[in-house]
Amino acid sequence: MLASVLREYGGPERLRAEQVPDPVPGSGELLVRVRAAGVQFVETQVRSGAMAGTPLAPPELPWTPGREVAGEVVAVGPDADPALLGRLVAGQTAGRGGGYAQLALLSAAEAHPVPEALSAAQAVSLLGTGRTAVALTELAGVGPGDTVVVESAAGAVGALLVQLARNAGATRVVGLARGERKLALAEEFGADLVVDYGTPGWSAALRAAGVTEATVVFDGVGGAIGREAFELLGAGGRFVAFGFSGGAGTKLAEGEADARGVGVLSYWGPPVGPRGPEVQLRQTRDALAAAATGDLRPFVGLTFPLAEAAAAHRAIEARESTGKTVLLP
Repeated sequence: MLASVLREYGGPERLRAEQVPDPVPGSGELLVRVRAAGVQFVETQVRSGAMAGTPLAPPELPWTPGREVAGEVVAVGPDADPALLGRLVAGQTAGRGGGYAQLALLSAAEAHPVPEALSAAQAVSLLGTGRTAVALTELAGVGPGDTVVVESAAGAVGALLVQLARNAGATRVVGLARGERKLALAEEFGADLVVDYGTPGWSAALRAAGVTEATVVFDGVGGAIGREAFELLGAGGRFVAFGFSGGAGTKLAEGEADARGVGVLSYWGPPVGPRGPEVQLRQTRDALAAAATGDLRPFVGLTFPLAEAAAAHRAIEARESTGKTVLLP
């Protein structure tokens, strides 16, 4: 089969299409013919070598990236239900990678049947990102009366957070993005107000527009943007960190949040800590079900052929992508 293989850490060009042996399903595993594979920001960091020595890095090279796939079940291993043969399913790969390929292995216990209303690419866009967005909304306790600020509101997670905040009854949802195209997308997905955080003084403009005190900030950018967004929160507000697409996390002085009465929460924990697999599976099911009924709109952004995985990584690193970037083998 064809797969995108990393043999040496470095730039996107290190990802190269190669012929490799077909995987064989083990106990409780499904072999799927991949129709869509999700590309994650963290995978660009692993490929570069920035994550070497962490649990996110592969134990050794060569390595085929990719955790999120949707595809047709073509074989089942021992202890996996043969009734799944021929079904379109979506899930995370059985190992730390393997998704950037024509064939991949999924855990049968963690594979989700794809609703008929969704394409393979849409289903993939709701795996890690959908689960994350549902988890963040639950973590923040978004509800009526909240003014919610979503950073990277035209991104894969951000666009879902905008929708979920509205679905939860938030009074006002503010989308932060960079550039007219991304601002228009954030508005299209339901933001009541959009602001370009690439413009100096953006938070002052937000206050001038009537957002004088936010109750929830979803921080997926970090750095100076996250820091400025933190300042929008009043007492009782929740600052929810889940990413650092700007290159570094948001830094707060010790005791600063407590002094202002602001709760700081993290998707990764602490203080929240890791979530169990059952909860994550439920959150993924919730995202897929909401999309199937039209309550949540999947956001597939750029798509690339499998052989162009390097180009997909370049687009993500250059901040050119919106929504979920997907490979189509």
